[in-house]
Amino acid sequence: MSGGVDSAVAAARAVDAGHEVTGVHLALSADPASHRTGARGCCSLEDSRDARRAADVLGIPFYIWDMAERFDAEVVASFVADYAAGRTPNPCVRCNERIKFAALLDRALALGFDAVVTGHHARLADGPAGPRLFRSVDPGKDQSYVLGTLHPRQLARAQFPLGDSTKQQVRAEATSRGLAVADKPDSHDICFIADGDTAGYLRRRLGAQPGPIVDRDGTVVGDHDGAFAYTVGQRRGLRLGRPAADGQPRYVLNVDPVSRVVAVGPAEALDVARIEAADSTYTGPRRACRAQLRAHGASVPARVTPGAGGMVAVEFSRPVRGVAAGQAVVFYDEADEQVLGGATISRVPSAVGSVAGADL
Repeated sequence: MSGGVDSAVAAARAVDAGHEVTGVHLALSADPASHRTGARGCCSLEDSRDARRAADVLGIPFYIWDMAERFDAEVVASFVADYAAGRTPNPCVRCNERIKFAALLDRALALGFDAVVTGHHARLADGPAGPRLFRSVDPGKDQSYVLGTLHPRQLARAQFPLGDSTKQQVRAEATSRGLAVADKPDSHDICFIADGDTAGYLRRRLGAQPGPIVDRDGTVVGDHDGAFAYTVGQRRGLRLGRPAADGQPRYVLNVDPVSRVVAVGPAEALDVARIEAADSTYTGPRRACRAQLRAHGASVPARVTPGAGGMVAVEFSRPVRGVAAGQAVVFYDEADEQVLGGATISRVPSAVGSVAGADL
């Protein structure tokens, strides 16, 4: 129970279903703020109190489990290391993999619980080979992407009671149940960077690491304080001291943490037709699918080909832009409803050069 409306209503529906429910709030920060900042984060003392009040309304036991050390090691440190290596991680995907459906689930099972219930907007259905994950009925709130890299054994111990409801319906139900969080804003962005300043956070963790910004022809067109502050496809925040020769806007094409060079170029240079990904949870045959590359982006027609050691190759039916190593790619069936599996992008071949395990 994060302290938000979704997890509160999910807990309420679990109670209504006849389960013996215990509310758990995860303390993920060693030094939590007293209050959340706007809609950022979900780990403040205010959030834990909101979760406790919701549990009181529902009449269920409530506990706070301290997982700050595990969260720092598995999510925060990994996030910083990925950026330092020129990758673009998704900490929400990692949190679900390593915290909610690993550390939390393991502890719950050890204590005799049968499953972890969350407020994610996604659907589960039984299938001949185990549980199948589907998109939420509310496309604007669908969170199947951040769950797409979970293994079947994790999904088998999960419940997502909100997948058949829209966000509007969830808020209305919370109001009818007398839950004070009914109108609480959704949390968004990175929960451990409450002010939303990712570049500033990384600079404090990694220190200033100045270097050049270079156009595709090798011309130095600007400078930066740290290559880790940039990601492939980024346009805003570039400190370009001189315009491009062709007069076109420039985007980040490549981030090299070793040379500290940030390469920029025109938008069309971002187009890629094929990627490779690791740690895949897709184990089926080569097949047509739809691939989603961002939590809130549209899926695109593609073909996924499994390889050895959890590797997959993904070929897109048309070029896609702004793809970076470290991002998650999640595969859906051609009807764009059922999740087939997911993986972490490890290589993005194109004609621009090579860096950090990704040809860009």
